[in-house]
Amino acid sequence: MLGSKWLGVELVQVSLQEKLISAIGSGCAIYMVFYLTNLFLPSIATAGVVASMGASAVLLYAIPHGPLSQPWPLIAGHGLSACIGVTCCQWISHPAIAAAFAVGISIGVMYHLGCIHPPGGATAFTAVMGGEAIQELGYTYVLCPVLTNVFLMLLLAVGINAPFRWRRYPAGLFRTFDSAEEEDNELKRPTHAEVLAAIRSLDAFVDVSEDDLIHFVRELGITDSDRGDQQSDSVHKVTLRAREDRSLELTEDSEAEHSRFPSR
Repeated sequence: MLGSKWLGVELVQVSLQEKLISAIGSGCAIYMVFYLTNLFLPSIATAGVVASMGASAVLLYAIPHGPLSQPWPLIAGHGLSACIGVTCCQWISHPAIAAAFAVGISIGVMYHLGCIHPPGGATAFTAVMGGEAIQELGYTYVLCPVLTNVFLMLLLAVGINAPFRWRRYPAGLFRTFDSAEEEDNELKRPTHAEVLAAIRSLDAFVDVSEDDLIHFVRELGITDSDRGDQQSDSVHKVTLRAREDRSLELTEDSEAEHSRFPSR
């Protein structure tokens, strides 16, 4: 357990169905992206672009409800990073320095604009180090193949995840609980400001949506309530049992006294 904690081994397991949906969905998406990219770039340059989209596939199909997987981080993360990468490539002659600036600036911009998408770093890196086929595209690289592939990935993510309610994508279109349950538990739910305050107190990015956080809080509250009820019932049963035992003792004592001093 200690080794798992330090290594960051994921302890929460998902069902086989969830794993299959993620694997098949991402495979179909990457095949479509590879085919489309190959229409616009030579095969030697295709690997660089697909590598970036392959990283996005992990988020879109394995963690479809995560904040890093939502449409705004997906589109803006790739689009801005591609622009920054092309700019650095054109203005900085040294490849290593250009790549470093491209990735670093991309992360800073994504952080500032609330569109952190890790594969965006690979998109910026590819704009600098992807070879002549990509560098010759200039800012066309941003529109095609990057944003073209991004929108294709987005549409496929919506279509593939839609039949499965628990995979909801984008996360804002679906809820983890019914509206009736939401009304019943409205008083138990923390406000938006309280959720933001709790997250900001960590001073670190948390890869979980607000709805999921509220859902966890609500479930934990119900669990604690049930646990309290069980403990209350247990105490009540013990109290009743103690009363029964005490009553039995008094009855036995009374009978003993009666046998010692029979009435005339």
